[in-house]
This record gives sequence, structure tokens and C-alpha cells, in this order.
Amino acid sequence: MADDRLALFEGGDTGDLFRSLLEQSLTTLMEIEVLRQTGAGLGERCEDRLVRRNGYRDRVLTTRMGDVSLRIPKLRSGSYLPSFIEPRRTVEKALVSVIQEAYLQGISTRAVDDLVQAMGCSGIGRSEVSRLCAEIQERVGEFLERPLEGSYPYLWLDATYVKVRAGSRIVSKAVVVAMGLSESGHKEVLGMQIGHAETEEFWTGFLRSMLDRGLRGVRLVTSDSHSGLVKAIARCLGTQWQRCRVHFMRNLLGHVNHKRKLALASLMKGILTEDDPAEVRRRWEEVAQGFDLEKPPAAKLLRDALDDVLAYREHPAGIWPQISSTNTLERLNKEIKRRTNVVQIFPNDDSVVRLVGAILMEQHDEWQVAKRSVPAEDLGRISRKGDAIQAR
Repeated sequence: MADDRLALFEGGDTGDLFRSLLEQSLTTLMEIEVLRQTGAGLGERCEDRLVRRNGYRDRVLTTRMGDVSLRIPKLRSGSYLPSFIEPRRTVEKALVSVIQEAYLQGISTRAVDDLVQAMGCSGIGRSEVSRLCAEIQERVGEFLERPLEGSYPYLWLDATYVKVRAGSRIVSKAVVVAMGLSESGHKEVLGMQIGHAETEEFWTGFLRSMLDRGLRGVRLVTSDSHSGLVKAIARCLGTQWQRCRVHFMRNLLGHVNHKRKLALASLMKGILTEDDPAEVRRRWEEVAQGFDLEKPPAAKLLRDALDDVLAYREHPAGIWPQISSTNTLERLNKEIKRRTNVVQIFPNDDSVVRLVGAILMEQHDEWQVAKRSVPAEDLGRISRKGDAIQAR
């Protein structure tokens, strides 16, 4: 009898009915939980309200009766996660798997040991670690190797570094990340790879791997001025390159003493906010001439970088703040560093892929449900003609 009831709930002709009932029940439960958290019902005017609601976010919950579509309430301050959803997300699972693997191999630091003890993982078995690692590895692998569909007119590239054990040594390895802006106006994580150094060969292999997965339509690539990266962009993509304005300013300010940094930064900011292209170039040259005798390397840097730093101005003005620098990708890299600092030393490359890949998956999903990153009036200005690229 019990088996018959279980079969009824798991599918059959009444599957849709029970999924609908489950969806209604979970929706009611969420409303009750949000009511407790806000102190007022939906649309209710109440002086005792603790926090206001802020719409919904869609999520699919996988159950034994199939996938159930949920609309999870959002709050203006704080956050709400339904009690019936597993609180440990993919990133946390990946972090635990890396820590456990490091712990079992006896290479964890004191800080990791303390965290393992706090998580109650000290008695975990190797089979459990393997199972958890395989689960995360499969999901991350599917995400990082997925086909890239549609065009990505704008591409950002950057790298961060993590420490990985290689035999008896501990080495610093580059984790490179590619972020793209699709024609729908949403940001996406397009790829990630680990290498010993940011050489031209390494960047070339990374870019070609994305081309093989379907990357096309790139009009502008924004990155720092690392020579290997710039050469790889020219070799593989053959598209316009934007030198990150933030990185350029750091390079320029490195040529003056501390007392002059603020004044120079303010001067350059004023130049870059100038609307007239001719006036921008005239004032830029004035600054370069001022350095000709005192700081020739600074003058050379200004003249050499002019066209690359101003490349973004040939594109829709509504997206200038985004495409002129790698700030968005650097914020993502800071989050990667914050999470990876917990591990400190990774036991192998696979553990890096699991944790960093899970972080990228999480950010990618958030971008897909967020508001478009490009003003609607600028979407139509992103031309699709003549921008397709081929692997070289």
C-alpha cells in the first residue's frame, strides 16, 4: 500500500495535479515566512512594518514530483531564503569539498584545520569526499564547457592568482576569467582556465577554446595591457582592443610622487569626461608635453596609450562606463579571492576549478535574472554586421 502511494506521488496521470498542489503549498509557506520577517502582509499598510518587499525572483525547485516553478519574494533590505530550500549552495559545497580534500591529504593550514573542525568534517571519509567532488566537478564542467550561443559584442578578460600544491612545491597559478555582454544586454561568464603564467601561448589557447565553443560577434575586448594577452587578442580575435582606463591610470600615477598623484588623477579624469574628441586629444597632448623633460617615460606612456585608452568612445555612449575598464570583472575576482583565501593552498588544479567554477556559476545565474546591463536605447545600436570572428 505504501509503495502504491509513493508511486502516485512520483508521477502518473496525477503528476501535474500534485505538482500544482505542491507549488501552491510552498507559495503559501513562503508568504507566511515573509510575513513574519516583514511584520506585514502583501500590500498591507502598517506602521509596525519591519522591511518592505521588493518584487520576486524566479527559481525552479527540483522535487521527486518534478520541477516546481517558484516566485521567491525579495526584500528591500536583508534577504529571504525559504526554509525548505537547502541553504548550502553550490559554492559552499565546492568550498567544503576542497577543504575536505586538503584536510585528507594533510596539507591544510591551521586556519583550514579550524574551519574543518567547525564544520564537523574531521571524521569525513574518503568516499564521501570523492562523491562530493565528483558532483561539483560534473556541474562545473558542464557550465564551463557549454556551447556559447548568440553574439557577444563586448568581452572582458582578467586574471587572479591562487596558490596550488605541485608535488613537493607550492606554486602561484593564474586563474583567467572571460566575461561577455550579450546582445540581449545581460552579462555572462564565458569561460575560465588555470595556467602557470599569463603567456601569449596560454591566453591564445584560452581564447581559441572559447572560439571552438561558439564565441562570435566580438567588437571590443577590454583588458589590462599585459603583452601576452594583447598579442593573443590580436592573433585570435583580430578585433578592437580597449586598454582598461583604471589600469592605465595606475601605470601613469606610478611615474609621479605621492604629492602629485591626486592632482594628476583629477586632471586626467577631467580630460576623459570631455565630450569633444578633438579637445580630449589636445588636452591629453598638453599633459604629455608637461612630462617631456621631467618624466619622459610618462610622456611616452601617454602618447602610446592614447588610442587604446579612448577606444570605447567609438561605441554607444550608454555603455562607456562599463566597456572602458575591467571594473566589473575585477569585482568578481575580488569575490573569488575572498572565497579562495579560506582554502589558502589548493591541493590540485581540479580543486581550483571546482571552487572558482562554482563561484562563477553563482554569479552567472544572478546576472541572468538581474536587470539588463545596457540601456534599452543602446541595444539597437550594437550592430551585428561585419563583426563575426573566425579562429585563426
